[in-house]
Amino acid sequence: MPLFEDGSVLLERQFRYPLHQVFLEFPAGKIDAGEASLLCAQRELKEETGYTANDWQFLCTIHNAIAYSDEHLDLYLARGLTAGEAHLDQEEFLETFKVPVNELLEWVKQGKVTDVKTIIGAFWLEKILNGSWQK
Repeated sequence: MPLFEDGSVLLERQFRYPLHQVFLEFPAGKIDAGEASLLCAQRELKEETGYTANDWQFLCTIHNAIAYSDEHLDLYLARGLTAGEAHLDQEEFLETFKVPVNELLEWVKQGKVTDVKTIIGAFWLEKILNGSWQK
């Protein structure tokens, strides 16, 4: 979850083929064989958005479909962001943009954000920014 010093976050508008629609979400991607989750998070942030971060903090692991999948996601908070050039995969179509966390939370409430990692990440950010959760 890329967090800027002004309290806004970097999100993506990304077309997702399985559901044939555009989703609003945090940058993420699949771990390559033998790759550590932190290295994957750093690689995906740079590839998809062009940004790098100098401060990475592990927040939690989530299991998003325990009834039928062993998939998990490790959520990281990325701070100290520096812009750069994105290097998208050929089949990736996305646009990045900044949004204040309170607006992201409103989109979750309105159902405009339905991606589970982004919803959970938004709730984590709300707690971190208001000081009630420290990691």
